Order: sequence, then structure tokens, then C-alpha cells
Amino acid sequence: QVQLVESGGGLVQAGGSLRLSCAASGLTVSSANMGWFRRAPGKEREFVAAINWSGGSTSVRGRFTISRDNAKNTVYLQMNNLNPEDTAVYSCAADLRKYSSVSTSPSAYAAWGQGTQVTVSS
Repeated sequence: QVQLVESGGGLVQAGGSLRLSCAASGLTVSSANMGWFRRAPGKEREFVAAINWSGGSTSVRGRFTISRDNAKNTVYLQMNNLNPEDTAVYSCAADLRKYSSVSTSPSAYAAWGQGTQVTVSS
């Protein structure tokens, strides 16, 4: 079975940076599409970034960059120049359909971590 464990969240001042980690077990991150989503107060879950099995990545914000370390089987989200609107619970997700096309829809991802809280103060 697949398990995803996020870490790295916390409280940061506006303009600061955070690096979130998603440690995966039960799957190889280089053979799957991995995504980051967030749910902010009063808003629906939204897509943040994804990296597909071939290494291509997509992000809705240039300030955010997704990457992976295949040796550690871990996916990262580097977040720079944070602002209070970035405050949310950030969740890692895996599309278990091997070698499928990348998707920005949460419904495409079958495995989810518990999430990590990111709070940006002004």
C-alpha cells in the first residue's frame, strides 16, 4: 500500500521561504505523477504543482517549484516569496496510474498524505 508523509510546514513571515517534503513508500515517485495541493481557509482544494513520471513539472505559481530526489523517494515543494494568501494545509498526492498523463484535478490522485500546515504572517 502507498503511504505519503508530508513535513516542513510551519509559521513563516511574508517574503520568507519554506521547503515541504513528501516521503513516499509503497511506490516509486519516478514512475508516478506526484502532485501538491492546498486548501486555504474558506476555499476549495486547489492545485499547486505536479511532476510527472518523465520529470516534467507544472506549477501555477512561479514562486513554487516541485522537484524530487529519486534516491530518497521523496518529492519536494520549494516555496519562495510567501505571502499571507499562501496560508493553507498543503497535501502531497500520488496518481497511482503508472505512466499516465499528468493531471491538475484532485480526482486523478488516489493516494494522499495527511497534509502539513503552512501559515504566513504579515
